[in-house]
Amino acid sequence: MANITFNGLGSGLQVTEIVEAIVGAEKVPFVSRLNRKEAAMTTDISAVGALKSALQKVQDSISNLANADRYQLREAKGNDDFIAMTSNKEAEIGNYSVKVDTLAEKHKLISEGIDSEDVVGEGTLTIKSGENSFDITASDTATLADIRDAINDSSDNESVIATIITDDNGQHLVLSSKETGVANAITVVVDDVSDGQNTDNQFLSRLAYDPDTNSANYSLSMNEVTPAVDAQITIDGTLVVTNSTNTFTDVIDGVDITAKKIHTVDDDLSRVTLSENNANVEAGLNQFVKNYNELLTLSKALGQASEASSGPLAGDSLLRGVMSKLRQQISTPFETSGGDTLSLSQLGVRGDREGVLSLDKSDLNEFIAQDVDGVQNFFVGSDDTPGFAASVDTLMKFYTDSDGLIQSRIDGKKNQLESLDDDRLAFGRKMDSLEDRLYQQYNAMDLLVANLNATGSYLTAQLDNMPGVVKQNK
Repeated sequence: MANITFNGLGSGLQVTEIVEAIVGAEKVPFVSRLNRKEAAMTTDISAVGALKSALQKVQDSISNLANADRYQLREAKGNDDFIAMTSNKEAEIGNYSVKVDTLAEKHKLISEGIDSEDVVGEGTLTIKSGENSFDITASDTATLADIRDAINDSSDNESVIATIITDDNGQHLVLSSKETGVANAITVVVDDVSDGQNTDNQFLSRLAYDPDTNSANYSLSMNEVTPAVDAQITIDGTLVVTNSTNTFTDVIDGVDITAKKIHTVDDDLSRVTLSENNANVEAGLNQFVKNYNELLTLSKALGQASEASSGPLAGDSLLRGVMSKLRQQISTPFETSGGDTLSLSQLGVRGDREGVLSLDKSDLNEFIAQDVDGVQNFFVGSDDTPGFAASVDTLMKFYTDSDGLIQSRIDGKKNQLESLDDDRLAFGRKMDSLEDRLYQQYNAMDLLVANLNATGSYLTAQLDNMPGVVKQNK
């Protein structure tokens, strides 16, 4: 049977309240101290995390300025209904006229009508388009559909698509080249087993096509629906260029032109204008100035120290260090391509008394116009000497990388928070033990007092019953 204990019944003491008060007196200081530590660590993690994010934004904004491929780009203007263009850094500044004379076409052939149930003829078809040539074997029972399927299913066929069109005269085999241009024109040479005649337009030779009049296989048994045509453009009225496709790669140094529509006599010629595009510098600096100013505002809030209030990183060496080093980078001159030095302030980036940066676009664009190579070298640097952008990127990585200074601090604080959780659990076990011990002690005392009271009551009763003892009226 389970023992049942009623705390304080023997002594009349409020044992539960006493135990809770003693345990509470032990808990409150410890819990308060841990809560303060936890709050401080959590605040620190949030503060340095916000600092890391702001630094990463500065780093991201400067990354485009560290890429040499983004400088001195060429902007091609002149896309219209007739041509489309792309350009790269190899293009030289200039103006050109372009006339589209012809568009590239795929070759298409069609046979005479053949009944769907008729056997076409026995033998071999050798089909060629461009560099691809393959053989198709026709059995003595092969229909036009069988030959179509054999062409499309051939593993050697990389160049021709076969289909069938049916009209009142029967089925017509249609062969289309996959690629455009004269070089991809289709020829079909027949070895006709049915009658031994390869060009007589009977049996299998009804599918023969070789327009070369000097060839022993000359045949026009299949009809040409669409001739194979090369694209042709004329540049500046005199330079004629042909190509098997409608895209002319590097037809002008660094410029690809795609022909889309033929110019007629009434159409204005397409005009191509190539100019230099250094918009990345202004765009990159604008973003850098914006993100730096946001970082500056954040750093002032985090590092604020006054009697009224203080920021979570007030007096923190991490915050002071990174802002000091970044300000130093901004004011440091770097070499240009000519061996001279250049600073951000000369490019129009200047700070006010509070350190807030602004960009003078006029000064920047004027310097770019004078020495774009120098501007590029200032930001990008060389293999031996890093430029401004690369230096800032290296500095930011020291703080923002996954194994950088800030993340190491965050990881350390998180480990301390986990240690606090362990301390809470250990302290909780300690308090449980203290509470059990106090209950045992007070219960033992309560039992002792109860026994003493019982003994006192017994003695009093015995004395009252002794002879000669006069009871006092109460």
